[in-house]
Amino acid sequence: MNPIRVMVVDDHDAVRRGLSYSLALFDELQFVGAAGNGREAISLCSQINPDVVLMDIKMPEMDGVAATRYIRQAYPRVQVIALTSYQDPETFQAMLQAGAVGYLLKSASIEEIANTIFATCFS
Repeated sequence: MNPIRVMVVDDHDAVRRGLSYSLALFDELQFVGAAGNGREAISLCSQINPDVVLMDIKMPEMDGVAATRYIRQAYPRVQVIALTSYQDPETFQAMLQAGAVGYLLKSASIEEIANTIFATCFS
């Protein structure tokens, strides 16, 4: 079985780097790219064809809600999981309405993140 291809979208470089290193701990996951905002994510998505996008919500240029809506329309097989530090029910609802399949806090462990990715791809 091929590994699950994961793209990370976050405006903080340390978060992108940390997740890329952490995802490498799992043979079943493959980090395939990172973007610093929603606009970059859309462009990169067409180039690298990820299975899952871990999407921050609050970002400059284009936020995660708008990027998720676009990605889910243009690439319906790509699953988007919101990854944020905000516990705001309205933001969570907006991400779900845009097409996100899940919602994780950035404080989640890498095991929780990996398990959510697995559940998303194997459900």
